[in-house]
Amino acid sequence: MKNRLFIGVDIGTQGVKAAVYDMDGRCLGEAFRKSELLHPVPGSVEEDPERQVRSTCEVIAECAARADGAGTVRALAIDGQMAGVIGVGEDGMHVTPYDSWLDTRCAPWIEHMQKEAGAEIVRKAGGPPSFNHGPKILWWKHEQPKTYERVRCFVQPGGYAAMRLCGLDGSRAFIDTSYLHFSGFADTRAAAWDQALCVRFGVDSAVLPRIVASHDVIGQLVPAMAKASGLPAGVPIVAGCGDTAASFLSCGATRPGISVDVAGTASVFAATTAEYRADEKAMVLSCGRSAVPGLWHPYAYINGGGMNLEWFREQIAGGLAGAGSLSGAGSAAAARDFDRLNEMAAAVNPADDDPIFVPHLGGRVSPSQPRLRGAWVGLAWSHGPGHLFRAVLEGVVLEYGIYLRTLESLFGAGTVTEVRVTGGGEKSAVWNRIKADTLGVPIVQVMGAGGAPLGSALLAGYAEGTLRDMEGTAARWIRTGAVTQPDPRRIEAGRRRTERYAALLESINGWTSSAG
Repeated sequence: MKNRLFIGVDIGTQGVKAAVYDMDGRCLGEAFRKSELLHPVPGSVEEDPERQVRSTCEVIAECAARADGAGTVRALAIDGQMAGVIGVGEDGMHVTPYDSWLDTRCAPWIEHMQKEAGAEIVRKAGGPPSFNHGPKILWWKHEQPKTYERVRCFVQPGGYAAMRLCGLDGSRAFIDTSYLHFSGFADTRAAAWDQALCVRFGVDSAVLPRIVASHDVIGQLVPAMAKASGLPAGVPIVAGCGDTAASFLSCGATRPGISVDVAGTASVFAATTAEYRADEKAMVLSCGRSAVPGLWHPYAYINGGGMNLEWFREQIAGGLAGAGSLSGAGSAAAARDFDRLNEMAAAVNPADDDPIFVPHLGGRVSPSQPRLRGAWVGLAWSHGPGHLFRAVLEGVVLEYGIYLRTLESLFGAGTVTEVRVTGGGEKSAVWNRIKADTLGVPIVQVMGAGGAPLGSALLAGYAEGTLRDMEGTAARWIRTGAVTQPDPRRIEAGRRRTERYAALLESINGWTSSAG
């Protein structure tokens, strides 16, 4: 069989990235184009959908050129940012800019949806109203009515780019099932729009696109877009999935029990289950469909959890006695600094009275506590820079402990059998040790993680039919590395620390919420 190639495209916040893989999971080439975030008025964060489409074509063409002669591109799939929206007209062209998940103008409509039907939305859709589809659609309907009248459907960047590559009009606009927990109007378990929620909020379900599976082929590359993409016309375009779902897939979260820790800018903790269960009581976890048929991802995240490490390096460490001088700017210098900080944290012998760090410098997301802010609590004269940095690392893990506790209250003990860690933080041995001991499960490093583009390429191969077994293919394509087993002597201490942390959050949230 001639080598078959598959392209995965990720339309992320920082830029558009693509990668091309062969049947054995070898990456033959990558390409990237930086995003341009627009801020036309206070609170707004927008992107030009046509720039996203052009960037998509450019990175596909670059990947195709890098893989020239290595085989034939048989399919491609596009993932993208999940919580924002683009309004498209009858002709399939955008009539609104991309209203980013970072755009905060819909905040009053979040409060409106929470007040009117918050628990019902969580129960049906799987996640609460936030800076996501429902409040954004209501913002366009009520605050930009003339533009809203021109909207045939609201879609996401991945879906819009796929529509344009296939030449689909507004009547064939789509959303795949991995996005539905962000919608506010879906019955996610049934993969259908919920008419009762639509009626309650005065949204005509006609502005909501058709729902498809992540592995559905939604069209073929049309000649005009084929020329721009460097591929022959007729290449199948797969619906794809949200960027988070693609990242989980790229870590091999293809069976129940495998959880994922994305140790990146945002610290994301996601389980993989065979059932949908909404977190109606605590409202900590959202539950979205996996790109793998029949599976679900209950997950939560810390907004900027990974940014805290950079904040500590830049703003705190340089002035601490014993930390030494920083290496300066640049990725190599930062890596050296983090190596030194990790060594200092690893030298700390953990104790129950070590300081606790609250990692929510920009507010808490899961659950929504927007006024909560960060803190070190429990400092003593015996604590030095190593204790402070170790507490910053541990703060993310203690938050994960609350996520795990919530998960087990819904699904039972043993729901998580291992946690696969990816992102820049996966290289930190001391952080992985804290995670294993606090959560009480093995921490598994993902080696050479391809991120969301790998997940989308795998999905493209599955949809095209060459890769018939997604779990088996993931096992071949994705390499795991070092495994950090929990120390039985530290698990009980980790449980106590998590309980103290949870109590601290209650107290400090009341205090910070009363300010101003």
